[in-house]
Amino acid sequence: MQKADYLRYIDCFNRGDFAGFSCFYADDVVLELGTKARLEGRAAIVAFYRQNKDRVRETLRVDNLIIDDTGIAAELDTQFLALQDWPDFIAGPLRQGDTLHIVSLVHYRLLDGLFSHIKSARCATLS
Repeated sequence: MQKADYLRYIDCFNRGDFAGFSCFYADDVVLELGTKARLEGRAAIVAFYRQNKDRVRETLRVDNLIIDDTGIAAELDTQFLALQDWPDFIAGPLRQGDTLHIVSLVHYRLLDGLFSHIKSARCATLS
């Protein structure tokens, strides 16, 4: 995977293009969102983000990126915009119109050019 491929993944994610971003996942991909959630399989991850899209708009910005043949390390600034009240949102309670910025370190393991395991750890909450 090259930088342009990863940036295309981020673009698809930010646009809510589920088919576009999920094509980067292996069928049995695992996503770990810190200690908050562990999702197993492409379908589970897509379902998680589909469920969220009507309640929060999530936008990723890549601050730092390292790619080699076996994986990717990225520092991501994520902005969440609450589209409705969500007191038990995974990243923290939100009221409609609230924004939340989180900086995360994310490690992606690659297998045959696809994400096979994704681990995300929160580094900072900016708002």
